[in-house]
Amino acid sequence: MKLSTKLAGCLAITLGTSTFGAYAADKCEVDRTISFGGMSWDSNLVMVDIERFILEHGFGCKTQVQAGESVAVLAGLQRGDIDVMSEVWSNSLREPWEKALKTGKVKTAGEAYQGDEAWYIPRYTAERFPELKAASDLPKFKDKFADPEEPGKGRFYGCPAGWGCDATARNLFKAFKLGDSFTYYSPGTAAAQRAAITSAYKRKRDIVFYYWVPTPLVGELDLVKLDMPPYDEAAHQCNTAVDCADPKPSAYPKNPVLTALNSEFSQQAPKLTEFFAKVNVAPDELNKVLAWATAEGAESDEAARQYLREYPQSWSQWLSRDAAERVKQAL
Repeated sequence: MKLSTKLAGCLAITLGTSTFGAYAADKCEVDRTISFGGMSWDSNLVMVDIERFILEHGFGCKTQVQAGESVAVLAGLQRGDIDVMSEVWSNSLREPWEKALKTGKVKTAGEAYQGDEAWYIPRYTAERFPELKAASDLPKFKDKFADPEEPGKGRFYGCPAGWGCDATARNLFKAFKLGDSFTYYSPGTAAAQRAAITSAYKRKRDIVFYYWVPTPLVGELDLVKLDMPPYDEAAHQCNTAVDCADPKPSAYPKNPVLTALNSEFSQQAPKLTEFFAKVNVAPDELNKVLAWATAEGAESDEAARQYLREYPQSWSQWLSRDAAERVKQAL
């Protein structure tokens, strides 16, 4: 999906086009540029641009994006270098997120949507090896997922390096005792991860990997989740920590994806905070927009406008009638 060479690679600043007087009821409450964390996965890129478009055209704000991955963006949110983190995957990023909350420098505005995480194989792989049903079965099938760089072992494609989900995926890898039969491969970027998966899928090669939803990839490909033991709160809490001493098998929980704000920014901008608290996107709607963007080769800002055009009944509820009308006119 060709989202965001602009967003991930540079500092982009845009300004609402309407006159300041038009924003009397919903004017921007800060007279500086509002900074968003620009994390590289598809849903975040689109969520950021949806929120930026609304702030610029509904409230007359100036916005910019600072590229980075979860942990770095969260650190920037605490420092005040970043005002808005559009997606906090609260279970995957649990330890650093809870530490950040305790400082009082960041706050939860609301829940953007419900996410999900899992380990997947293609359906054609599941049909080839019907006995492969669970993550714990993988050692018996290591030869089917051969690692080209380490003969004799299979390759498991984990979470991209630097993401909060990397710790959990690595700890589950240990919990299922895969180290003797598999290598844990951490793609350098989300794009590299997606490219590896789609390349294998097109060639009908067997591959096992971590992924999350909402994403266009899970919607586009016919995939099967590997079974895991029932969700265990205590086990998962340890598994999310980089230094978990005793990882244990546990399914991923449903993952509330939160909108987070810098606390000082929130105090300065109560009306904008109210807006962010109302942002809630239906995963099915986001999946459809992400799939559209993939098919069209669209950038994240184009995908954001597509969402705003297609689902006004959803996002209009986040705004006053006047602000919503200004956004519609800008489309």
